[in-house]
Amino acid sequence: MELRHLRYFTRVAETLNFTKAAAALRVAQPALSRQIQDLEDEIGVDLLTRGPRGVTLTAEGKLFLAEAQSILTATDSAVEKVRALSRGEYGTLHVGYAPTPSTEVLPKALAAFRSKVPRVMVKLHDMSGDEMAAGLRDGTLELALMVRPLEENITGLLFEPLLSYPMMVACAHDHPFKKLRQVSVRQLLDQKLIVLRRDDYSDYHHLLDQIFSSETKLPDIAAECDSASSLITELEGGQGVAILSKVMKSTIGTRLVMRPLHDSQVEIDVGLCRAVKGDVTPAGEKFCEFVRQSVRKASR
Repeated sequence: MELRHLRYFTRVAETLNFTKAAAALRVAQPALSRQIQDLEDEIGVDLLTRGPRGVTLTAEGKLFLAEAQSILTATDSAVEKVRALSRGEYGTLHVGYAPTPSTEVLPKALAAFRSKVPRVMVKLHDMSGDEMAAGLRDGTLELALMVRPLEENITGLLFEPLLSYPMMVACAHDHPFKKLRQVSVRQLLDQKLIVLRRDDYSDYHHLLDQIFSSETKLPDIAAECDSASSLITELEGGQGVAILSKVMKSTIGTRLVMRPLHDSQVEIDVGLCRAVKGDVTPAGEKFCEFVRQSVRKASR
């Protein structure tokens, strides 16, 4: 039994007329009759009652029609989904992201993508940089929008830089730095630093090492935080200052004061990352293009 047998039978059963069915199927009527007879012989029951006034369905034929229609509908749906998948218009996309660094790009790109490609389900995963790198390598993530990984953490990954942000100093409104227009690296040496936890944010600590590379001493660490939100809360509580990228301004708003770190050339690069050996689907490639478009609009 082949799918064509089911298609032939359903057309005859729906029209109850071999001549009309043969014309619709574009096959000769004798050939169509033989195919239906072969189907009945294989099943071992009569599906149709043939008479001088036409064709009627037997009880077995009525049941088989319903089942055949269900099979054909499922088959057509499967073919359509596979074709849509190949066009990047169907499927599930797992994307890792760093909420703050991606804030200027991801929301708009995601909204545009979902509007244009509604049958692709984008599942976002809020992760640290180290977690995203691991997720890309083990295949649980297809893409990530993240800060450039460290050299020792980028093995097996491809990073496409999209935006760069200078570093700034953040503090509470009652901190003396509020009176300054900009802050130097040396002025930070006597401050208590609020930082992200090294185990989860090794890239961030690498940036700090670069910033203080020419100094003989380092600031004391007042607190290590497991997220940007807890770091902001610690700063509001007056525990110290933090070195953050300029992109954090959109997240912090008026909760804290931010001043340029004027004598440091260290910046963070934010971009798309994928595994070298990973299989980025057509939907993933399409998503990347929406992210790039969002970056171009943000840069105007």
